[in-house]
Amino acid sequence: MKAGKPIIGLAGGIGSGKTTVGAILGDLGAAVIASDRLNHEELDAPEVLECLHRWWGDEVIKPDGRADRDAIRKLVAGDSVARKRLERLIHPRITRRRQALMRKYLADPSIPAIVWDSPLLFEAGLVDQCHHVIFVEADAPVRRERVSRDRGWTAEDFEKLEKAQAPLDMKRSKADYKVVNNSDRDDLRRQVDDVFSRILSGN
Repeated sequence: MKAGKPIIGLAGGIGSGKTTVGAILGDLGAAVIASDRLNHEELDAPEVLECLHRWWGDEVIKPDGRADRDAIRKLVAGDSVARKRLERLIHPRITRRRQALMRKYLADPSIPAIVWDSPLLFEAGLVDQCHHVIFVEADAPVRRERVSRDRGWTAEDFEKLEKAQAPLDMKRSKADYKVVNNSDRDDLRRQVDDVFSRILSGN
């Protein structure tokens, strides 16, 4: 069942800038629940680290004892069985965290809306709980360059992870709003501000 205040889902391709859009919405007063951040935190939980080490050995644990996210990403990118195994471990933990944050934010009258920044908004069925979906549009070359620069991904990394997600055309067609994030941060902010105002006003 959908909550009483607007839940806004963010969708888009890898490197499209969903986190940037989420940050802008946060500046505008929304509470943002970022699944990637929750995922990073859960990967470093002691019981999760123990499980990861038991499955995949030292290669997925950094010398400082934290999860090696790059190693894990590369391991599951080309192995759907390993990816599903990891998802079965992590996703219920993220769901519990998200539900706790939802209870907190729904009870806070100063928060006008809640944003879900989740790479698997459609794949995990979270979209069904959203009142509105914003699709973050960015050209593929721009997205590839961003993940190469910011995350150190290769073109092969990008293609593998993109293919593991639902098609962009489907996400785009099911979104209620679209913002374009190819280069101009000020223009993106204006677009997001306009969409957020329309959502809050019911337009």
